[in-house]
Amino acid sequence: MEEFDLVAVGGGNGGYTAAIRATQLGLTAALIEREKVGGVCLHKGCIPTKLLLETAQNLSLVRKSRTFGITADNISLDYGLLAARQDQVVGALHKSLRSLIQKHKVEIIQGEARLLSPTQVEVDGRRLEAKNVVLATGSKPKSLPGLEPDGLRILTSDHCLEMTEVPKSLAVIGAGSVGLEFASFFLDVGAEVTIIEALPHLLPLEDASLGNGIEKLLAARGAVVLTAATVRPEATRTFDNVVELTIERDGQEQTVQSEKVLVAIGREGLTEGLGLENTNVKVERSSVQVDGSYRTDEPSIFAVGDLIGGLQLAHVAAAEGYLAAEAAAGKDVEPLDYNRVPRVAYTRPHVAAVGLSEGQAKELGGNVKTQRFSFRNNAMALIHDETEGFVKLVYDADSGDILGAHILGHQAGELIAEAALARFLNASAWEMGTNVHPHPSLSEVMGEAAQLSAGISIYW
Repeated sequence: MEEFDLVAVGGGNGGYTAAIRATQLGLTAALIEREKVGGVCLHKGCIPTKLLLETAQNLSLVRKSRTFGITADNISLDYGLLAARQDQVVGALHKSLRSLIQKHKVEIIQGEARLLSPTQVEVDGRRLEAKNVVLATGSKPKSLPGLEPDGLRILTSDHCLEMTEVPKSLAVIGAGSVGLEFASFFLDVGAEVTIIEALPHLLPLEDASLGNGIEKLLAARGAVVLTAATVRPEATRTFDNVVELTIERDGQEQTVQSEKVLVAIGREGLTEGLGLENTNVKVERSSVQVDGSYRTDEPSIFAVGDLIGGLQLAHVAAAEGYLAAEAAAGKDVEPLDYNRVPRVAYTRPHVAAVGLSEGQAKELGGNVKTQRFSFRNNAMALIHDETEGFVKLVYDADSGDILGAHILGHQAGELIAEAALARFLNASAWEMGTNVHPHPSLSEVMGEAAQLSAGISIYW
């Protein structure tokens, strides 16, 4: 039987990071993946969806080229060329990732993994003995009973990436980042889009100002937005290439008709077939339970990424995989502070956040204050003709510490890194505002918001 110090099950960000870090610490490691290393993020999630969204951003830019003194005619989207570029980018990243994994002498094993015991893993008949196992199998889209995906009319995000033409109309159920990213893309490429969210505002896990702000901008682009709206799956009808949904809202029933329906109500951990019944690993609501070092109730088994719930983001999985490998190597591990992890929805414009929302901060007590600075007052935003949006800082007025940052605006996904670093360093608004930002730059919106918070702005 082959022996390894660490076996990672799942080749996504969490799994390959754990395996590579293990070899850096002097351990032997294997990485088991049933399809291709890179997982959902590289092949069906982060990378292909952001490529679509960047294409939509560029399409929008070309359409308003006259704003910049450029004339461009006969503008259209070639879905075939888009698909070819998607394959090219994903293929290049996949090749690079395989090389990185092999460089660190991690053995890549393709196949379905199953735990025979807390230290034995079987892969298509091949048995491995592992001192430590890191489960990083990821997640799958949740389905809505009565609206199970068929790939034709009722879709998951995976199906959207396989489309070869733009639907005339699309209803999106669920207004988290996945739902809104696809809503934004299909709006830009010409579909009629209806967004249905059960909670009072879009992006319900974020500061309400972000959800309300992106709602106004999506509506201005033509989206129909229905918040505090519940879908009745049992009343769904299909006829003449149309799906008719029945919605309950404000005590009233209404119908929404569309060619296709995207169900984007979240994701659930992939635990089926892992052989967890042969261990003491606990699972609650499809999420494997772990401690602060990502160890399960079985001392030799760790779990990271979407499989453990929480923030289901690729960069979170990577951070967790790194820490799990450190713990497996016997190092003391400080638990990841999720309040310093940035979160981004790559809509047009981006929505990004780190730390506490205004409501969360006030629930914890203290002298909580907020400050906003508009992109309309930023020179580079004017140059880009991207002036919609704002930065909102949440801070403690007594200590000056930044508790949270929330951005709606052009390239917010890039700008949020400064606020994430500020959270990591426990920086104050004064420190962030005193830091000199280049001019002209979009980053000045962060500095101006911080200066206003600290009372040192010339705009005060």
